[in-house]
Amino acid sequence: MRALIARDLALAVRAGGGFGLGLAFFLIVVTLIPFGVGPETTLLTEIAPGILWIGALLACLLSLDRVFALDWEDGSLDLLATAPLPMEGIVTIKALAHWLTTGLPLVLAAPALGLLLSLPAPGYLWLFLSLLIGTPALSVIGTFGAALTVGLKRGGLLLSLLVLPLYVPTLIFGAEVARRGADGLAVETPLLMLAGLSFGTLALLPFASAAVLRVNLR
Repeated sequence: MRALIARDLALAVRAGGGFGLGLAFFLIVVTLIPFGVGPETTLLTEIAPGILWIGALLACLLSLDRVFALDWEDGSLDLLATAPLPMEGIVTIKALAHWLTTGLPLVLAAPALGLLLSLPAPGYLWLFLSLLIGTPALSVIGTFGAALTVGLKRGGLLLSLLVLPLYVPTLIFGAEVARRGADGLAVETPLLMLAGLSFGTLALLPFASAAVLRVNLR
């Protein structure tokens, strides 16, 4: 398992599979928003939690088509399917590698980028926590979408269309946690819902992704 994680991390760095790319995209989105909506601090403060979450969500999409693509192209996926490690474990490791190279940098950078959108001081902690809890769900859901479209030429657009509707609940509750935290309101309900979504996807979707991969590899 450690060797597979190390391999995927190395591929992400060497092949440009999302390491740094998602973070750069996130920075560009957050930087452009004030130019588009105006420099009014009140407006930026109001929309900051939602914009930061949308930027993180879109940044996660950039590297999803590379989750299984390189393994499919060089035949490694067939070898992994015959390895002693169950396919569900392989899928989970792929999702973990995606989160480490894409989701975790976004989580760490989001509070700093919140300064550009005049995020209120109480909102930084809740923005960080909401992304820390919610981004694993984005990676797991994205891995499921990547499994559905593996082997398809130019499947990136189809992958985005499949995954985006599944991202909506995580976006809603994640942005709500950040918004309520910034406004000093109670965050327990959306935070619990967000955690439930993450744990639910972690518990169920690796099995669905593994089943889809087995079908595609036949």
